Amino acid sequence: MAQQGVQLDREAFSCSICLDLLKDPVAIPCGHSYCMSCIKGFWDEEDEKKIYSCPQCRQTFTPRPVLVKNTMLALLVEQLKKTGLQAAPADHCYAGPEDVACDFCTGRKLKAFKSCLNCPASYCEKHLQPHYDVAPLKKHKLVDPSKTLQENICSRHDEVMKIFCRTDQQSICSLCSVDEHKGHDTVSAAAERTERQRELEVSRQKIQQRIQDREKDVKLLQQEVEAVNRSADKAVEDSEKVFTELIRLIQKRSSDVKQQIRSQQETEVSRVKELQEKLEQEITELKRKDAELKQLSHTEDHTQFLHNYPSLSQLSASTDSSSINIRPLKYFEDVTAAVSELRDQLQDILKEKWTNISLTVTEVDVLLSQPEPKTRAGFLKHSNEITLDPNTAHINLLLSEGNRKATVMRKEQSYSSHPDRFTRCWQVLSRESLTGRCYWEVEWSGRIVYVAVAYKNISRAGDESHFGHNDKSWALDCSTNSYQFWFNNIRTPVSGPRSSRVGVYLDHRAGILSFYSVSETMTLLHRVQTTFTQPLYAGVWFYYYGDTAEFCKLK
Repeated sequence: MAQQGVQLDREAFSCSICLDLLKDPVAIPCGHSYCMSCIKGFWDEEDEKKIYSCPQCRQTFTPRPVLVKNTMLALLVEQLKKTGLQAAPADHCYAGPEDVACDFCTGRKLKAFKSCLNCPASYCEKHLQPHYDVAPLKKHKLVDPSKTLQENICSRHDEVMKIFCRTDQQSICSLCSVDEHKGHDTVSAAAERTERQRELEVSRQKIQQRIQDREKDVKLLQQEVEAVNRSADKAVEDSEKVFTELIRLIQKRSSDVKQQIRSQQETEVSRVKELQEKLEQEITELKRKDAELKQLSHTEDHTQFLHNYPSLSQLSASTDSSSINIRPLKYFEDVTAAVSELRDQLQDILKEKWTNISLTVTEVDVLLSQPEPKTRAGFLKHSNEITLDPNTAHINLLLSEGNRKATVMRKEQSYSSHPDRFTRCWQVLSRESLTGRCYWEVEWSGRIVYVAVAYKNISRAGDESHFGHNDKSWALDCSTNSYQFWFNNIRTPVSGPRSSRVGVYLDHRAGILSFYSVSETMTLLHRVQTTFTQPLYAGVWFYYYGDTAEFCKLK
């Protein structure tokens, strides 16, 4: 029972923050007690709010209470330490397999309370007491229980290693310092620890600063996630409204056409029936007249015949039936054709516009576009293998090297007819579409070669099909003595070192297109900042027979 009483006393005199016996105990206004350093540290974190609270009962205080050491409580804690050391240990005080055991206990060993780096040994509270009472032992360095104390012993001289050799970057004992480490740069382990401790604190400050920076970044990204979700939800809602309106409009037009057809049907059927009734009445009248004439033809009285004939031979006006068309009629088939034509046009529009809508969706990029590479090695990380599309090549262009090289020939090539083929100028586009971040290089030879990119829907005939002479393509004019950049038929002079190799960098999402002169070094020739609305295709345009351009293998 006495043993349980001591355990209860220890809990009553423990700090709820550090869970250890009170050190410099202080009582705050609500009555709870803490170590002075613990409650100070706790309140330091609340300084920004200027409202201070009790960690246990959460009662708040304003202003920050003044802390004064509770002398009586401090004496009680000291007395508890002494009486507690003499109490019989509870079962949980004995060392287990994972615990550090007291080196001085006999029989069943108690858990070590501290380890001494000078001895070196580990002690339970009872056997540690001399380190508190004996003057020489008070100078020893006590640490939390450690299983690695033997690592502090020199394996050669069996002495505590209290010296650090900076030359060999290792801990040594005093005998080592006058033996194999003689003449080396040596300091006490404590001095080296002090130096390393300063470095550690600097490292911790850097780490803590990085933690704060990353926490800010995480918070910003979370805000971006919420913004993306809100924007996406609104886009879905708005898109559904637009498509619902389109569906409603189409349904209304369908209803209008149906109503018009039925109305016209009713009108036409009514007209036909009206004419039908008139004709039927005329037939009845004619039949009656024919019967009367037949009866008159059998009359034997000549005088009576001649008297009645004039009145009976008179016929009523005939109904006009010229509107009756006996050739095959289509009636409302033209309406069906017109509606079908509308359907085809809508399909074409939806197909064309859908590409733009889809590209707009995929271009949503929350994270900032990464900077353009600074070295050729950096560009090569984004290299693309470009092959040319024979279906787009002008008939005077010969493709070779696995469709990576184009040469202007005097003889026309035997290409099959294709709607994508350029017919006006000696041009060709790549087979691959280009989005995201891409880099490729073109090795050219001859007098004038245009290195270009273009949308797929660029014209294939006429002057508007020339690369750089419309708003669907961008082109660098490379000649033997100059560079020029073309877009939308506007020429921009470009300066830079002459080279037979041109590098092209594309960041589709960021709207960046850059041309580089590539030799031993890379020199920026021209950069475009715009907004690309469709996937791009690489291309080349030639002016003279014999000129060539090859898309280089970079991997």
